[in-house]
Amino acid sequence: MGSDNTSDDTPEDTAAARLAHLQRYYREHPVTGPAEGRRRTVVHPSAPLSLATLDHVTASVREIADHTYAINPEAGPVPATAAAVYDWCREHTEHADEVERDRVLAVEYRHYLEHAIRAGDHAVVCKHRCPACRTWGLMWDASRQKAVCTHRRCTTRNNLSSTWSLARLAFAHVAEQKNLRQASAT
Repeated sequence: MGSDNTSDDTPEDTAAARLAHLQRYYREHPVTGPAEGRRRTVVHPSAPLSLATLDHVTASVREIADHTYAINPEAGPVPATAAAVYDWCREHTEHADEVERDRVLAVEYRHYLEHAIRAGDHAVVCKHRCPACRTWGLMWDASRQKAVCTHRRCTTRNNLSSTWSLARLAFAHVAEQKNLRQASAT
């Protein structure tokens, strides 16, 4: 830990931590049905947890497992806990070539962003520079499910704001971190 703004007792902000939070939150805070709207005459009990979030967790684990097995078919069984799947993936892909390791990091970082947004933390997008204009003007647009650059000069040919997928932000983040590591090594 040891960075300026974290302490040793502060939990890490990683994809695994965000995934564990999603699992824990949606098990401890069950869906209780609609809060607004008209009453129905027939009442059906709601699911004990958010099925959309359960699908998200399952898809995330499946994607990491598929990616790991594509690189290392003998990786062994997927861990029983969803949050442990990221460590398992890194452990079983550490001997892959650099391009594959970068892909693993990009998928994990995209998952980090997806988990945070699903939990309502849209501010994670604001912590990234726009891939086009390099300003800090990104915001999350929930209706488009994309990051939008708010810099007035960062527009498309049709004068619309530039938008970026979470996969593109993850790719840019991994590339930037790699460049920083290489620069500090020289």
